[in-house]
Amino acid sequence: MADVRVLCVSKQPRTDTHTGITHLGGQGWKWTTSQVVQSIENKTNSFYTYVNQTRANIGVVNGPNGKYVRTYADGKWTDNLLSLPECP
Repeated sequence: MADVRVLCVSKQPRTDTHTGITHLGGQGWKWTTSQVVQSIENKTNSFYTYVNQTRANIGVVNGPNGKYVRTYADGKWTDNLLSLPECP
């Protein structure tokens, strides 16, 4: 299993904090949220962010509109993904 750092996200529209993330990306890769969810659930890869010298692991959450990804750091769910820049 690879441990993969997420460096950017894509959202539609980017300024709406309530709209889900559509893609996550890093150095040389960009996957849909569904692909990341499937990879986490299949234990193919683990994903994380590293912001302000703090690592936050990415996990899968079952929401009212289906599964989505969210960061988990210091024993609580966080919104670190929303602070990442837009993927190219």
